[in-house]
Parts: sequence; C-alpha cells; structure tokens
Amino acid sequence: MNFRYEEYPFELFSVSHVAAMIVSFGCMIGLFVFRNRLSGSGKGVLKWLIVVLLVLSEALFQIWYFINDQWDVAINLPFQLCSISLYLCTIMLITRNYRIFEISFFASMTGAFIAIVTPELFFGYPHFRYFQFFLAHLAIVLSCLYMVWIEGFILTFRSMVRAFIALNLIAVIVFMVNRLVGANYMFLSHKPYNASPIDYLGEYPYYLLALEGVALILFILLYIPFYLFKNRKSGGNVNT
Repeated sequence: MNFRYEEYPFELFSVSHVAAMIVSFGCMIGLFVFRNRLSGSGKGVLKWLIVVLLVLSEALFQIWYFINDQWDVAINLPFQLCSISLYLCTIMLITRNYRIFEISFFASMTGAFIAIVTPELFFGYPHFRYFQFFLAHLAIVLSCLYMVWIEGFILTFRSMVRAFIALNLIAVIVFMVNRLVGANYMFLSHKPYNASPIDYLGEYPYYLLALEGVALILFILLYIPFYLFKNRKSGGNVNT
C-alpha cells in the first residue's frame, strides 16, 4: 500500500502485464460465451457484482492516496477518461439509461480497453495499485459488454455521433479544469509519462488533433459490428 515505485516497477508487456491481459480478455470471452445462460436472477447478481467492483475500485484508489497523504486535486479528481467512464458505467448499470450507455460504451472501449493493453501504471505486481488498476478497467469494459450481450442494448450511427460530440464537450471542461489546478487529466496538457500510443502522434499540442482523428476512427470501428448485425438482421435495410 506504499508509494515506493522502485520496489514494485511496472514493465510494459512483462509477464505480470501479459498475465493481467490474459485474465482480462478471458473474462470478456467468458461473458460472451455464457451470455445466454444467465437467468433473471443471474443477470441481477452479475450486474451488481460489476457495480460493486466499480465502486470498490474507485473507493480504494481514493483511500489509498488519502492514507498515504498523497491525495491531490491534480491527480485524484475524476477527470481522466477512464475515471469518467467508471462513474458513467456505474450510473448506466443502475439506471439502464440509454444515453449514458451511448457515451459510456464508446468512451470505455476506446479508453479502458486500450489502458489494459498500454497502461499508464507505475506500480507492478504484486502492489495494490497493480490489482486495483486492472480490476477497475476490466470492470469498466465488462459493464459495457454486459449492456450489449446481456441487456441487449445496441448502438446506432447517431449514437456514435452523440458520443463523439459528448466526448469533445467533456474534453473542453477537462481542459479548463487542467488549467485551473495544473493537472493533466485526459492527457490534454502533455503526454503520459509511460510509453503509450500517444507517443507516435507528434508533440503537444499537435497530438491533440491527431487524437481527435484516432478517436473518430476507433468510434467507427466500434460501431461497425452493430451496423453489420442490424444489416444482417434486417436483410440489408438498415435504419440508423
């Protein structure tokens, strides 16, 4: 539970990182495989289990910083993309709100999913932060897949557009917060310190424009399966 980075170094694609990815992808595959085998009560148990994981992971994260006297407005406010996703996903699961689902799905699958593969993480196995990080991001992804595979929610082209607009509006607010508190939420002030795909997108502020394009491409890729599913289901007459 300490903050001594040198005792628990994290290395990208190390054995512990690959193990975390395998477990994460295994859980996603398992959710898909058993999606039609859950009863009504089983669905409820799974939903609330994910909610508990989301809330618990965030609570423990904040408590960890607080008890180590490291809590800082420039670090701990919920303005990272994955933090925003975590809160949205929690509300989404509890309320089953479709508009929140639209934003949550696109934000989570382009943020939390990528974070599992290329995490900005400074503590490796077996530090508390290692487990908390991957648990939180896995819960975010599973909550969105749950809404699709278990609850039967689908996305439309308009969903993608609304989510992209919402994400940009959120980014504007986060940018102003960064200016006020000297933070780097959503990496809008500078690149992550750890190696990440952003390193290939140029220097500040040009990588922000590149991120817009990357986000749009990822949103389109996420929408394609829904488009193909509806196209197949309707025999080619798709109304988006």
